[in-house]
Amino acid sequence: MTSAETSMEQATQLFVAIAFLVIGLSHFGQPRAWVDFYQTLAARGTTGVFVEGFLVLTFGAFIAAFHNVWHGPAVVLTLIGWSQVLKGAGRFLAPQVGLRAMQRLTPERAWYFRVGGVFALLISGFLWWLRFRL
Repeated sequence: MTSAETSMEQATQLFVAIAFLVIGLSHFGQPRAWVDFYQTLAARGTTGVFVEGFLVLTFGAFIAAFHNVWHGPAVVLTLIGWSQVLKGAGRFLAPQVGLRAMQRLTPERAWYFRVGGVFALLISGFLWWLRFRL
C-alpha cells in the first residue's frame, strides 16, 4: 500500500467520522425534523426517492472509491460504503420500495431517528478511533 493510498483512506475515515457525528447528533436531537424531511420527500413521490438516492449513492460511492480496505477493523467502513451504494441503487432501480419506507415514517415513529442517531454516533466514535489510533 502506498503512502497516497493510506492518506486517502485516512482522509475518508475522517470525512465519514465527521459526517456521522453531525448526522448522529441531528438524528438524536431533531427526530421530528427528520420525519418532516422524509415526509416532504415522500410527498414528491419517486422524485423524492431519487433525491435520497443521489445523496446515499454519492456518499457510498465516495467511500467505496477511496476506502477499499478488506481486512482488519477498517473493513467496517468499506462495508458501510458498499451498503450505501446498494441502497442508492435500490432507490433508483426500485423507487416504489423506497417510497413505501419513507411513507412509514410518522411523528409517532420519530424515535427511530434517535436510535439511528445513537448508531451513527457509535460508528463515528469507532471511525475517530480507527483514524487516530496509535
